[in-house]
Amino acid sequence: MNDADEMNQKCLIEAIGVDKSYTTKHEIIHVLSETCLKVFSGEVLGIVGASGVGKSTLLHVLGGLDKPEAGEVLFREENIYRRGNSFLDKFRNIHIGFVFQFFNLLPDFTALENTMFPALIQNENKSAAKERAEYLLDEVGLKNRMSHKPGELSGGESQRVALARGLMNQPEMLLADEPTGNLDTHASDQLIELIRKLNKQLNQTFVLVTHSQRVAGQLDRVLELVDGKVNPINQSLLI
Repeated sequence: MNDADEMNQKCLIEAIGVDKSYTTKHEIIHVLSETCLKVFSGEVLGIVGASGVGKSTLLHVLGGLDKPEAGEVLFREENIYRRGNSFLDKFRNIHIGFVFQFFNLLPDFTALENTMFPALIQNENKSAAKERAEYLLDEVGLKNRMSHKPGELSGGESQRVALARGLMNQPEMLLADEPTGNLDTHASDQLIELIRKLNKQLNQTFVLVTHSQRVAGQLDRVLELVDGKVNPINQSLLI
């Protein structure tokens, strides 16, 4: 994406000069240092970097889960960390969806029930939630697996349920932390193909953290996190 492209796109969320560190018994670990980035509405953005460099931390900061020590995170030009915890709870529930590497599905509930869960937490009408969950599971190719529990699903199917659950409340942005990390190459490619389809059909914004250059090469734009800062990466160099 060049400067002209950025001027024509609407910025959904922006990090400006974000610092984040963690204190251990022996040292202070600086994870993010004056980190700046923009996420544009309707794009599929990848964040790559070495293990332990802080990619997940950056995702948590963007999603309102982990407050930075310095800097701003602007969602539609409003600093989300300037308000209290109740605002952040509402921000996450309404505007952000999350998908994690280890699925985090409730083992005693079916795929349909797991997908419905975010809407039920919001006290939405159960029949309306069921209808949307069925629609989403159909969209992710699990029409005939809705009554199955996580233990009866493959890894790829479980991650598709997690994706449907993340989209349940119709968030403006879905943050995915290593969504293909536990999948084989075939299942990984299928998941990215599905994400691309949903991006186009729903104009859904995605931000993916990944170790995989193969995955990163299939995304709209890729940033690399190095020494606490993000830099654009040339996707033609990715395998």
